[in-house]
Amino acid sequence: MVKLTADLIWKCPHFFNALKERELDLRGNKIAVIENLGATEDQFDTIDLSDNEIVKLDNFPYLKRLGTLLINNNRVTRINPNIGEFLPNLHTLVLTNNRLVNLVEIDPLSSLPKLQFLSLLDNNITKKPNYRLYVIHKLKSLRVLDFKKVKAKERLEAENLFASKEAEEEIKKEFTKTVAPKEVPNVSEVAEEEQMPKVVAPTPEQILAIKAAIVNSQTLEEVARLEKALQTGQLPADLKIPGDDTNAAKGGDEKKVSDIQNESNVEPDNMDEDKNEEPAPMEQCEVAQILRLHRQIFMTRIAANQLGALLNGNKGFGISIFVV
Repeated sequence: MVKLTADLIWKCPHFFNALKERELDLRGNKIAVIENLGATEDQFDTIDLSDNEIVKLDNFPYLKRLGTLLINNNRVTRINPNIGEFLPNLHTLVLTNNRLVNLVEIDPLSSLPKLQFLSLLDNNITKKPNYRLYVIHKLKSLRVLDFKKVKAKERLEAENLFASKEAEEEIKKEFTKTVAPKEVPNVSEVAEEEQMPKVVAPTPEQILAIKAAIVNSQTLEEVARLEKALQTGQLPADLKIPGDDTNAAKGGDEKKVSDIQNESNVEPDNMDEDKNEEPAPMEQCEVAQILRLHRQIFMTRIAANQLGALLNGNKGFGISIFVV
C-alpha cells in the first residue's frame, strides 16, 4: 500500500478534463487512506481516486472548490457522517464497485447539500428491495442515480413508503438483519493457517525419544530446544525415534530416565501400554517435569562454575570448585 503524501499529489498528473475542469489524477496508486489532501490547496474541481484500496470515505480537509469525486473500484465500507461539512459543493460522487452493504451506510451522504449525481452500481445494497426509493428519499437534491434520471413518480412513491419515522426505522432494522454480509476469510489469514503446523499429542515412541534426548543433552541450548519442541508439539528433525530394532538402546535410555524420575519423585512410565493409544496427560506432564529438572541442573552447574571462577581468582582463598 502507498501512503498519500504531498509529494505524491504533486507528482501525479493534473490537467483540464473534457468539461474544462481542473482534475487531479490519483488513480491506481494502491492508496488505502485518504490523507494530506490539504496539499492540493483547493485548486481542483475533480479528484480521481479510482482503482485504489480506500476503505473509509473520510479525512477530507475543507475543499470548497471540489465538485466531482471519483472513488470507483475501491473497498469503501464506511462514510464519514460529517462529510458535507468538508465538501460543501460536491455535486457528483461515483462509488461504483465498492463494498457498501447496508442501506444505512449511505445516510451520511445526506449531509452533502448539493449532491445531484450518484452512482452506487456493483455494491450489495443495489440488490436489496426498495434500494432506489430509499436513496431517493434520503438524498432530496439527487437528480441522477446509477446513471438513471430520478423521476417525479419515484419521489412520490419514496415519500409515501417512508412517510413516518417509524416506518423508516422499521425498514432500516429489517435491512440490517437481512443484508448482513457473510464473513469471507482473508486470503492471507487462510494461507497462514494452512502453513502453521497443527499441534498433535506425541506418541509413546516420541515421548520415549524426548526423554532420552533430555538425558543425553549436554548444553542449556539443547534443553531449551527440547522444551520448545514439547510446547509446540513439533519434534526436532534430528530426533531419533526408537523402533523395534533398537530395544537394547531403549533399555539403556529407560534406565537413565528412571534414575532422573527417582530424583524428582516421578513415577516411571508404563512402557507396556499399547503404542497406538493416545498418551495420558500424566505422561506428558512427566516429561515436562523431567525437562524442568534438567534445566535446573544445568543452571545450577553454570552458577556453581561461575562462583568457582570468582573464588579461584581471589588469591586470598585457597579454594577450588569444580562441578561435573
